[in-house]
Amino acid sequence: MIPSVIGTETRNSHKLLKGALWVAQGLIFASFCFFGFTKLTTPISQLAGMMPWTGAVPASFVRLMGLIDIVGGIGIFMPALTRIRPRLTVAAAFGCTALQICASAFHISRGEFAVLPLNVVLLALCLFILWGRTQRFPILSRTDQP
Repeated sequence: MIPSVIGTETRNSHKLLKGALWVAQGLIFASFCFFGFTKLTTPISQLAGMMPWTGAVPASFVRLMGLIDIVGGIGIFMPALTRIRPRLTVAAAFGCTALQICASAFHISRGEFAVLPLNVVLLALCLFILWGRTQRFPILSRTDQP
């Protein structure tokens, strides 16, 4: 009786962890795409009211950051969802982790401490995805499925 209970608990914890990974990937996808789209489409003068740093750097840099955000958000979710080149999800998680570390350092250097909690949450989610999709539950590509 005990082995079946332990097996059930393990299966349930695996399901929970897999679900948490998908939720984290969905949150990163939605957040990065939203912020990226905002950086790409909002006039800089209006964007500077929401994100002060955008008024202090060239507009092309802001637009590039928007594009990077969108690519990262799509990369962290779509390859895993479609199982087409799912290792790109790991690469995107690594890139998004690096991006959040750089963003945190940038905001600290500018004294913009109010945005750090968001960067820390996004960083934690990216690290969780990176760990989960490399160590615990990698996604197999369609061609690798039995």
